[in-house]
Amino acid sequence: MNASRQPERRLIASNKRARHDYTVLKTYEAGIALMGTEVKSLREGRASLVDAFAQERDGEILLYGLHIAEYAYGTWTNHQPRRTRKLLLHRAEIDRILAKTREGGVTLVPLSMYFENGWAKVELALARGRRSYDKRQVLAERDANREIAREMGRHLKGHPRRG
Repeated sequence: MNASRQPERRLIASNKRARHDYTVLKTYEAGIALMGTEVKSLREGRASLVDAFAQERDGEILLYGLHIAEYAYGTWTNHQPRRTRKLLLHRAEIDRILAKTREGGVTLVPLSMYFENGWAKVELALARGRRSYDKRQVLAERDANREIAREMGRHLKGHPRRG
């Protein structure tokens, strides 16, 4: 039986735009080094990944542009909303990620932020940027697949084809 009262994985914020603008090659899960008021603000769900990105500095991977709103009941110890935060990964993972990003054309983008067993985590993606015609092609493909699934559902239920 699970001793904690909170669910296994609770979503805080997601970056829907990232999946539209980038082709995701591989995903990684990373912890985040946070201050106390940041954690309290995250538990209230007050975070935004809109302009966030990750980069290497001094052999570590840091998260830039992540906005965590100031904690409403915080005092002078409150955090800065857009400060740079260190990501917690194993050294071997960091080395693999940095090798891929140095190849060129690949960047690190945060896809979502969540609590897992009480720990704040970020889902990072090695991603390649999409051109505008690629985005249109992916949208058309998604619409076509949705229409196929809809027709299959109608066929299986025995409904006549709409036309």
